[in-house]
Amino acid sequence: MAHPKSRISKQRKRKRRTHKKATIPQIAVCKQTGEAHLYHRAYWHEGEMYYKGKVLIEAAETEE
Repeated sequence: MAHPKSRISKQRKRKRRTHKKATIPQIAVCKQTGEAHLYHRAYWHEGEMYYKGKVLIEAAETEE
């Protein structure tokens, strides 16, 4: 049975394993706006930025 000459550190082992990731991005639908977006990401809808169903940045009003 083969044995490694020296022990592989946790850091080196974990670096190798980081390449295994989900192939298809997860998509959620907001209950407030009905907009499809990526999980854990803020998104724009009609000039306003939403995150977790709450408005982060409101739409700028234009003066005419």
